[in-house]
Amino acid sequence: MDVFEALADPTRRRVVMRLSDGPLSAGELAATEPTSRPAVSRHLRILRESGLVDVETDGRIRRYRLRRDPLSAVRVFLDELVQPPIPSAALDGLDLEVRRTIRERSLTHERRQEIS
Repeated sequence: MDVFEALADPTRRRVVMRLSDGPLSAGELAATEPTSRPAVSRHLRILRESGLVDVETDGRIRRYRLRRDPLSAVRVFLDELVQPPIPSAALDGLDLEVRRTIRERSLTHERRQEIS
């Protein structure tokens, strides 16, 4: 499962937000979720498979940690959405060319009228 699919679920997004503050166990995560602990464990498995979460084992306790690297794909996607398709500097140049062309055509038209 890719990062976008993993983040499509609201429970998994909440888990990712909680893990952004630091590592937590499945029990700690389940304590604040409206779903059961087994359901939270299934969500954690999906997050691990997508590469968003690592697990650290300390004796019998497994702590889940957010991996931020895979989130760069989401950032790139969102950056492309919020950027205008044509940079405004390019549009400024186009505007200047349009004004020049209009002025030149107007002058050419006036000269033709003077000649006739």
